[in-house]
Amino acid sequence: MTEYITTPNLITEKSFRMIHDEIAATRPDYKFNNPVEKAIITRAIHTTADFDYLDSLTFTHDVIRKIKAVMTQGGTIYTDTHMALSGINKRKLDELGCHYHCYVSDPEIFTYAKAHDITRSMASIEVAAKGDTKKLFVIGNAPTALYKILEMQAAGQLHADAVIGVPVGFVEAKESKEALFESDLPAIVAHGRKGGSNLAAALTNAVLYNLDQIDGD
Repeated sequence: MTEYITTPNLITEKSFRMIHDEIAATRPDYKFNNPVEKAIITRAIHTTADFDYLDSLTFTHDVIRKIKAVMTQGGTIYTDTHMALSGINKRKLDELGCHYHCYVSDPEIFTYAKAHDITRSMASIEVAAKGDTKKLFVIGNAPTALYKILEMQAAGQLHADAVIGVPVGFVEAKESKEALFESDLPAIVAHGRKGGSNLAAALTNAVLYNLDQIDGD
């Protein structure tokens, strides 16, 4: 039988070395903007095995420092799916005193969404808007959630401190991310159709694991 690595941290370390070796071999002129963006993009590639994120993942309006502030100043992370929430390192968030919620399957969300003829993701944003902490929205599945965030922010009905906007798919996925990218909201955006809840969780964790490298409180 072929020998293989069984130690989790050694598997991860080898994966990251392979990623950096492949970037060096295939994109020798590629430059990361800074060590934290390098860590975030590398984790995105590690999660998806997709090197397109070297070009499609973008960062706007000092988003990394904004996310740090949410995580370290008693803020709240709102996800659009339980899959995204399940992939985020909640033990570390608990240590920081950062809250987290996914409302999409709450019974009252079902009722409200049906009554107002909107998606449950949109209804979840309306509920989250009532929170009184700093807010990070982590969206990996629902373009309608991104549009609702943008609409409520523009109307002064919501204050989102940062958004990780990486919904995957065909209907409005690309368009909603472009709208987020063009907005004034601090955001991590994956341009195009690719993304997903696993990527959303990975990006959140990447910031979480590199807080000590991010300037500011």
